[in-house]
Amino acid sequence: MKFSRFQSPIRVATVILATCLATQAAASQVLDKAPRKVIIDQDAAGPAGSDQQAILLLIQSPQTDVLGVTVVTGDAWLTEEVAHTLRMLELIGRTDISVVPGAEYPLVRTKEDTESWEAQHGYVVWLGAWTPSRYHPARELGEMPEGKPTTKPADEDAAHFLVRMVRKYPHEVTIYEGGPMTNLALAISLDPEFPSLAKELVFMGGSLNPQTEDPEFADNPRHEFNLWFDPEAAHIVLRAPWKKMVCTTVDISLKTRMTNALIDRVKAGNSPAAQYVGKYEQLHGSYNYLWDELAAAAWLDPSLITKKENRYMDVDLDRGAGYGDTLNWTDQDKPKREVQSVEIQDDLDTEKFYKMFVELLTAPTPPANANH
Repeated sequence: MKFSRFQSPIRVATVILATCLATQAAASQVLDKAPRKVIIDQDAAGPAGSDQQAILLLIQSPQTDVLGVTVVTGDAWLTEEVAHTLRMLELIGRTDISVVPGAEYPLVRTKEDTESWEAQHGYVVWLGAWTPSRYHPARELGEMPEGKPTTKPADEDAAHFLVRMVRKYPHEVTIYEGGPMTNLALAISLDPEFPSLAKELVFMGGSLNPQTEDPEFADNPRHEFNLWFDPEAAHIVLRAPWKKMVCTTVDISLKTRMTNALIDRVKAGNSPAAQYVGKYEQLHGSYNYLWDELAAAAWLDPSLITKKENRYMDVDLDRGAGYGDTLNWTDQDKPKREVQSVEIQDDLDTEKFYKMFVELLTAPTPPANANH
């Protein structure tokens, strides 16, 4: 930029300021369009199903830069979840994404303690990896109808990976949590600054007051598996100083359904993700909710959520009948001890969500990220 020696200093300064502001605005637009960094922390049962399909939605979106998938025991054992995730990434051609094994057991809760609790307080519908009809030893792989993976998981553990990534990209990384919070609690134990260095926490979990006849929640509306399976971890995470927390509860998840018609819409696509879901997704009984998929999709497009509110959340750690149940308060009745505000999703545009679900899964697989 050249200026005549006859131009006034005020005019020159005005031109320079306008140029700087225009440059800043252009840079801001570029940053706004940059892929959003996310780590997917998931109890990645498979093949297909809510866990794997949530991972797929986040990978399939052109908005995201998936830094890795950290895995935790929950719906299934860690060993098989890692294998299902590796194999899914092979099938869609995204083996550039790291799969990082995490916690194999909750911090405190054990299978034996849970059996004793059930004997005293009553039957629990879903015990995840401990469910009697599905139970097998932790290190056994179980069935792999999609074939065993040939790729290997990362050499790092999930907690160290989580801490390393938020320190590498401070205030840029969203943590998406679709399972028990054990890996996140361990990361906080390693580095208390981990939550404040993340951009935000988005999680599927908690149950407040679901309107349903589903027996899993009708008799015990505060029971939700992701928080219940490792209550101590959830307590640590929910009390941590995240800049922002967004929660997809049971209450809103129950407003979604996976149906054969929806599977057929996905199956009609030619993408590797669509073929994977079309081949391996199966309906399980009368209640088939898109738990984790909704949490993932609502982060990608917040306009899916039509009603929300802020609550304070924690988990019941007393070893009585309510152990692991969701606790929540308004601003007026919250406890004096430190609790954090959580954005709770209350309602959604269901058809818009289903449309997005199909469009993402049937879209071409995004190219591998050379930085992974």
